[in-house]
Amino acid sequence: MLHKTRALRRASAAASARNAAHRPMTILGVASATLVGITLSVGLASTPAVGAMNAASAVTAPALAGAEPLAQITEDASTTLAQARGAVAAAETLESEVVASGLHVGVVTTVDTSDLVSHIDKLDDSDVTPVLLVGILADKAEEETANVVADTAELRSALTAAQQKQAEEEAVRIAAEQAAAQAAAEQQAAAALAAANTPEGAKASAQQIMSSTYGWGGDQFSCLNSLWNKESGWNYQAYNPSGATGIPQALPGSKMASAGSDWQTNAATQVAWGLGYISSVYGTPCSAWAHSQAMNWY
Repeated sequence: MLHKTRALRRASAAASARNAAHRPMTILGVASATLVGITLSVGLASTPAVGAMNAASAVTAPALAGAEPLAQITEDASTTLAQARGAVAAAETLESEVVASGLHVGVVTTVDTSDLVSHIDKLDDSDVTPVLLVGILADKAEEETANVVADTAELRSALTAAQQKQAEEEAVRIAAEQAAAQAAAEQQAAAALAAANTPEGAKASAQQIMSSTYGWGGDQFSCLNSLWNKESGWNYQAYNPSGATGIPQALPGSKMASAGSDWQTNAATQVAWGLGYISSVYGTPCSAWAHSQAMNWY
């Protein structure tokens, strides 16, 4: 757009200059006709006036026609120079980003600014360059600036696409790692639960709870072991036709929900409920075992 505007201004300036050049000729023709009569009357005395008029027209008209276009050329060149420098700086910054990213952005990873830099150097010397030549240099610099800007935009697009691809791949990798970690955790939890649901696992849970919660020792565990061996064989899936369920043979089994919602699948939950029941009703496992021996139930 700047290039087109500059060209239009130059065309207008040229037309103005041509018009200005014709005006002295018109004035000279009129003056000449008038001077013919004057010459007849006064002779050669009027000749210097004609020469002075021609000289004034020849100097004044071109000066008035050319002063503004030349100043405009200089101003346009300064604007073009600033835009060119900005384009080079943007290209260099982008090239640094590409290198720092370490990404593959395609075959072309740089922007060729050598021609534009050459034009910039020439415009920098505009103080010693004829003004009309400055305009030509500015036009070339403007064209090359457009090329550099376009190449920079293309490289930026390639870098953005590579960054997006990297982000997508990273997201997939993280999701896969999280899924694998979750699967491993679930597998570990399932294995731990399976181990805890065995008779030995249930006994280990009972000993831990008896000690930490009730302060009962090995003698009380011996009584508990005898009691629950008789009731269920420490089988968390034990079921009696009467409705008694699980290791402690809770009746009904849903009572154990007060110890945890997983009472049907977790031996530790059943053990925790059973020990609470024994503590509240009999005081100790040995008392519960004595009642069971006497009454055949507890």
